[in-house]
Amino acid sequence: MADQFRFSLVAMQRSVLSALLAVVACCTTLQVMAQAAYPSKPIRFIVPYPAGGGTDIVARLVAQKMTQSMGQPVVVENKPGASTLIGTEMLAKAPPDGYTLGLITDSHAINPSFFAKLPYDSVKDFSPVSQLVFVPLVMVAHPSLNVKTLPELIAAAKARPGKINYASIGNGTPHNLSMEWVKSLAGIDMAHVPYKGVAPALTDLVAGQVDLMFTGSSSALPYVKSGKLVALAVSSAKRLDSFPDTPSVAEAALPEFDFMTWYGTAVPAGTPKEITQRLSREIAQALAQPDVKERLATLGVVGAPSGPDEFAAFMRKETASLARLVKLTGVKAE
Repeated sequence: MADQFRFSLVAMQRSVLSALLAVVACCTTLQVMAQAAYPSKPIRFIVPYPAGGGTDIVARLVAQKMTQSMGQPVVVENKPGASTLIGTEMLAKAPPDGYTLGLITDSHAINPSFFAKLPYDSVKDFSPVSQLVFVPLVMVAHPSLNVKTLPELIAAAKARPGKINYASIGNGTPHNLSMEWVKSLAGIDMAHVPYKGVAPALTDLVAGQVDLMFTGSSSALPYVKSGKLVALAVSSAKRLDSFPDTPSVAEAALPEFDFMTWYGTAVPAGTPKEITQRLSREIAQALAQPDVKERLATLGVVGAPSGPDEFAAFMRKETASLARLVKLTGVKAE
């Protein structure tokens, strides 16, 4: 009797185990099928900056190519404000299903050391996908400032402490930090006027409402070519092909200075690895297209696609480096 009972119990256990294995196999099959069908609907591409700036231009360029290759619309949504916190929080809280992609920049790496508290964890709540581009900045001034070189600006600022003002896209952003670093190295004082994006800042700069700013080379180029703004220096260690007559900050006056901003992409943490890798490959393919390369060159930016692991390592290094710069410049939250 006991043996018969044990036999029945073992048989029951085997039946339960078989059923569980069948369920696991079914779930795995469904997951594989779902990933194989990805994407089956439009993908949101959140850009935490206003339309019209360099981030928006690059995002839309990549989104267009991804739309063509993935067979579903990749729709750019501009969600600017609060030093990118608004759009980035939306990305962090989106479902981790591969249907929300977000653009991040070095502001993402700056914010943890700049704000006492963030509405998300800048590491744990995101999965890096790929870097997009490196973007050298250009210091541009309104002609009414009557300076044509960085040494002339430094001299003018020393003669009129606090009277010259500069625009940025917010406290703690690369545009702000880079100018504050110049101020620190040169020993000058200039007033800061923060804006919510590159486009409104440039609009006021061109109108003469502010004196100067650091902005992406792509944003600066048309205004410099038309004579509406004067290029004083570039932030990279070497001169740019798009600004061959403009010296670097290091070359012109401050040898220690070397700064470039960057754009990349991320998805919410928990997004399946296979989807993250697929998105990374699609971005690399988009950036490799000859017409995209040509367009990036005219914008003065450098394509720099990378795999998820490589981009994650780059971000860790940048976060540490930019934390030191925040401490050096003493920039505080608004």
